[in-house]
Amino acid sequence: MSNPYQQALGQTLIDRSIRERIVLVGVIFDGHDEEETDESLDELARLIDTAGADEAARMTQRRAAPDPTFFIGKGKVQELKELCLAVDADTVVFDNELSPGQQYNLEKLLGRTAIDRTAVILDIFAQNAHTLEGKAQVELALLRYKLPRLRRGISEAMSQQGAGIGSRGPGETKLEVDRRKIQDKIVKLSRDLVNLHNNRREQAKSRSRSGLGAVSIVGYTNAGKSTLLNHLTHAGVLVENRLFATLDPTTRRLSLPGGEPVLLSDTVGFVKRLPHGLVESFKSTLEVAVLSDLLLHVVDSTSVDPQGQIDAVRLVLKEIGAGDVPELLVFNKADMAPEAAEQMVQLHQGSVAISAVSGEGIEKLLQTIGDRMRSITAVVELLVPYDRGDIVAAVHREGEVVSTANEDDGMRIRARLADASAGRLSEFVVSPRKDVA
Repeated sequence: MSNPYQQALGQTLIDRSIRERIVLVGVIFDGHDEEETDESLDELARLIDTAGADEAARMTQRRAAPDPTFFIGKGKVQELKELCLAVDADTVVFDNELSPGQQYNLEKLLGRTAIDRTAVILDIFAQNAHTLEGKAQVELALLRYKLPRLRRGISEAMSQQGAGIGSRGPGETKLEVDRRKIQDKIVKLSRDLVNLHNNRREQAKSRSRSGLGAVSIVGYTNAGKSTLLNHLTHAGVLVENRLFATLDPTTRRLSLPGGEPVLLSDTVGFVKRLPHGLVESFKSTLEVAVLSDLLLHVVDSTSVDPQGQIDAVRLVLKEIGAGDVPELLVFNKADMAPEAAEQMVQLHQGSVAISAVSGEGIEKLLQTIGDRMRSITAVVELLVPYDRGDIVAAVHREGEVVSTANEDDGMRIRARLADASAGRLSEFVVSPRKDVA
């Protein structure tokens, strides 16, 4: 029998005959302009569409600082209430993070659910988590988010309008949960994720011992990361034109033009102001990026703010400890925005423009990946006895052979090998060096 959380994951607004109607609220603070706020609200609209709801209207207010009671002014709250009545809105979603107190005060005055951007993102993740680890990570993030919001009483705080945005997640269909039980659940989930994390570490060590280089695809959500993985490796990963379509990492073997194989992994997409609790919960999944030799940072060339998306991704990478991993910028969807892609390539030296759908630029991308991987891989010289064909085969399988020469004592091979492979074959190493001259 499925637990309430699994049941909740099965409930999506998309399944409902009438989609939830949402009013979006954005605040223009000092130092920010109206255009920037509109772009952020446009992205929030795409997020609620992904969650299965529709934008009914939007409202903005310019303020020097958030109101401590309602986030927006009390007069603006009354105006917001009237707007909700006029458009028959079920829920109000703020583009900014609300404190538990502000959320409670708004709901009391508005007479309807009031949530923030974080709740929407968590809701989407709750819908899209499929693996054991992914579900545990989302559940942990949801519980951490809901825990400080239990002050009103469980029933009122967690039953908000049935299966609407912000109400999905662990325990919504069983309202008897209390703070202590949630805290115990958080502890258990944290412990379970540590065990899953350790298993992932062991898998990473096994891959490292294989001598294969590791390349991870990172980028803003819906930039085309899964499409690129499918194009390069025929991985068969779900591809949809919506935000956060895939959450769980997929790893496949890829042969580069020089013949050397690498392991290519897809990762969950990022978004501006990705909830810190979600980043914390997904650290073990995102660790595939931390342990990589190279990051393919995929950017949507059709985006209205590609640099803003690049910065947002780099911020999360830094937060998870992958800020120093070498990066190759890949401007995707060049077939749809050729001029924009070319401008970004000129702006970011060493980057590549591609179309993961049509295949445009893929050959150059593979060549660039090979060049970058070779630049961070040592050239090692080995002397292998003629009766050790297994070693010769291992060198060809795990690295890129630069040259071979027959000598009296055996075959002299110069090859690019990862540190793990070079270490395992150390008894045959004559001299390691970085150049290929």
